[in-house]
Amino acid sequence: MSLVLGLLSHTLSRVLRYSGLRRGCHAPRRRAMEQDKALEVYDIIRTIRDPEKPNTLEELEVVTESCVKVNEIGEDEYLVVIRFTPTVPHCSLATLIGLCLRIKLQRCLPFRHKLEIYISEGTHSTEEDINKQINDKERVAAAMENPNLRDIVEQCVTEPTAFVSQCLSTPYVWL
Repeated sequence: MSLVLGLLSHTLSRVLRYSGLRRGCHAPRRRAMEQDKALEVYDIIRTIRDPEKPNTLEELEVVTESCVKVNEIGEDEYLVVIRFTPTVPHCSLATLIGLCLRIKLQRCLPFRHKLEIYISEGTHSTEEDINKQINDKERVAAAMENPNLRDIVEQCVTEPTAFVSQCLSTPYVWL
């Protein structure tokens, strides 16, 4: 009986902790960790180059620190949500930008994560279709099988040698 009560108590405390209903001493520390992870994500994506301009996504304000949200969804597992803003509402390369974000983060994030990438609401004429496409694992895999598209993505996400070696040596987990 005491074993059952112990398991029940443990389970209930985890549910309350992860649901945010219990505001104990772990909440501020967890929020700080989530903010640190969000900055880590931003540091990875800010240097991605635009497919048609010589600028980075940060320079064009396609991505900003505030467009990255990270929430803990389990022990050492995080939900990473990115909402990027194309430079124009009819940007023909918005899907490619989303693909570049996904590929770079899959390669470089050093923690277990689930990744969701969206166009900021109201900033693109076909945002719903693009959001579906860039969050569909099968479509992403099919896109990366296209050699021309893969080359463009590589050109956009390529970093100086030191950063590339860091990304390649970092194990990532895509949930």
